[in-house]
Amino acid sequence: MKILVTDDEKEIRKILKLLLTDYGHTVVEAANGEAAVNALTNDAGIDLCIMDIMMPKLSGIDAVKKIRNFSTVPVLFLTAKSLDSDKESAYSVGGDDYLVKPFSAAELIMKVDALTRRYNRYKAKGESTEGIIKLGFGVMINTDSREVFKFGEPIDIRDKEMELLLYLATNRGRAISAEELYRSVWDEMVLPSSNNTVTVHMLNLRRKLEDIPSSPKLIRTVWGKGYQID
Repeated sequence: MKILVTDDEKEIRKILKLLLTDYGHTVVEAANGEAAVNALTNDAGIDLCIMDIMMPKLSGIDAVKKIRNFSTVPVLFLTAKSLDSDKESAYSVGGDDYLVKPFSAAELIMKVDALTRRYNRYKAKGESTEGIIKLGFGVMINTDSREVFKFGEPIDIRDKEMELLLYLATNRGRAISAEELYRSVWDEMVLPSSNNTVTVHMLNLRRKLEDIPSSPKLIRTVWGKGYQID
């Protein structure tokens, strides 16, 4: 697996490169967001991007905004910024996961493996699930092309948001806890921060799909039980 490590601290890049190469990955380095955008523009073989947030020239947040214009490569934000607002910003621009410094080697490798596994599972490799799922309120999912429409207009849905929506749609009529969603969609052990991760992604989904996000009708909250699509 080829991984792009983006961090303005040379020592951090060195540590990550040693760790990732020990697990058999190939590592490409970038010292800022601008270099990361250029690397992904010129190398379609990169399978994952690990991105710092606070960097000179172009921040990680702004870099991912640019990257999402031409690439769906998974992005793991690796940063010292730990506020919920920082995480929401990272997810809202198209980040797939978030890891706060300092981190354990085991947790980093777990997230890298999970992200690349999910990406390879769903990107176009001849696999398809035929069919249209109509959810009401004008929302429709094309499971073959993995596209979402509202009243015929395409909605920009990130991979993780799509997986959440599909899991809820295929379990219609049942309230699903945040813990179950995290285990099923992120394919990882539930951590103390897992509920917040699900909440942020659900907030993004509702902003895109609900007429009034603060009063959701499509993806309902069943208090004490979880989220449900009827």
